Amino acid sequence: MTDRILVVDDDASIRETFANHLGESGHQVMTAPDAERALSQLAALDPALVITDVRMPGMSGLDLLERIKTARPDIDVVVITAHEDMRTAIGAMKAGAYDYLVKPLDLDHIDLIVGRCLRDRAMRARTSRLAAEAAEPFALDRLVGRHPAMIATYKLIGQVADTRTPVLVRGETGTGKELIARAIHFNSRAAEEPFVALNCTAVAETLLESELFGHVRGAFTGAVGDRRGRFELAGKGTLFLDEIGDTSLAFQAKLLRVLQEHEFVPVGGEKVRRTEARVIAATNRNLEALVRDGRFREDLYYRLRVVEIRVPPLRERREDVALLVAHFVERMSRDMHLGRMAVSASALAALGSYDWPGNVRELENTLARAMVVARGGVIGVEHLSLGLGRLADEGAANGFPDADDDSLEAMERVHVERVLRKTGGNKRQAALRLGVSRPTLDRLIEKYALAVGVVKERDSDSNGG
Repeated sequence: MTDRILVVDDDASIRETFANHLGESGHQVMTAPDAERALSQLAALDPALVITDVRMPGMSGLDLLERIKTARPDIDVVVITAHEDMRTAIGAMKAGAYDYLVKPLDLDHIDLIVGRCLRDRAMRARTSRLAAEAAEPFALDRLVGRHPAMIATYKLIGQVADTRTPVLVRGETGTGKELIARAIHFNSRAAEEPFVALNCTAVAETLLESELFGHVRGAFTGAVGDRRGRFELAGKGTLFLDEIGDTSLAFQAKLLRVLQEHEFVPVGGEKVRRTEARVIAATNRNLEALVRDGRFREDLYYRLRVVEIRVPPLRERREDVALLVAHFVERMSRDMHLGRMAVSASALAALGSYDWPGNVRELENTLARAMVVARGGVIGVEHLSLGLGRLADEGAANGFPDADDDSLEAMERVHVERVLRKTGGNKRQAALRLGVSRPTLDRLIEKYALAVGVVKERDSDSNGG
């Protein structure tokens, strides 16, 4: 999200200078010619930062600063002074100013202060979020299940929590791998330190190194200031690297060095920095096969897999579905202000018989949707199958097999085949539309024998699909 900056100055040329310069750096800049106008716009604009002149007609910049800090202490304020005098500087800082600029304005100094301010703001927000998470009794009550595989998982969490060894969490998409990582962190002696998560597939390969190790100003186009990476932000806490199996060999080599030496160099920098962060990695990929194929470093595999925790898919612990349903319904009833809701016996039976290719995440999303549309405080089977009847009718019209079967499993088959036909057999596009991973889609195709030859042929002809 772009940071909003409000510039308050009675000098139109200064407002224009800020708007043009900070706008080129990617910020959303708004201006006001006086303090009164700025205050009247504050709620609507909701800026992250206000830059204000001190001497203006009417209310002064210092008065504006005090008003802002009273009404919105979360907004940072930088004041502009015509003279670097002690009285103004002390008054501004005592009133809560983040910093001050001295006229004539130096654009490099503006970039420095604005960049530092916004980074500090982001760090405060992250710290606040972490504090809220730590304040929740994260404990193991957020991990639900009594299946023996889950009991074994709880035991492992307890055994490894207070160690600093790397942990590899393995499981299908949606099984709750990040919850496992958070449980390890928040039940360790480092619970008050940051927990920093990064999905390695959510960041472009070219930016992944910068995201983890940070960069210095000028390291590449757009690097207008120094930026700390995730390793540095994690401090003595935990760095969670999700989807580690999808990273490149070049990145793996750099990550291995950090794990071995506990040090790194920011992109474009020269100074070596130390890290004490514990690394927990997760993947839904078959790392052993990737190692055999030369697509994952064997030395990194063993370095990450000091302790391995496997999270079972939901279809292998169906007896936990009822517990999860009760947990999610109670929590979402409270969070969504829907009042206490119940699940009918027939709906619970349907939920328990479904295979849940998207695992716990899919169950949670299904219940959230059902709770919104249910009336009378009871979730029935009809609330779980919204839209599936229409898909079945479309399936029958297109000659899909089992279109008259009302089971959730049959509806899943109809829906997956419909999306595959709609995308011309392109598995990449179909997976995106279905909201599942490629491995999950491949498993569904195999499970339902969905025109395998045609799908695979079309998929190989697509762009990377």
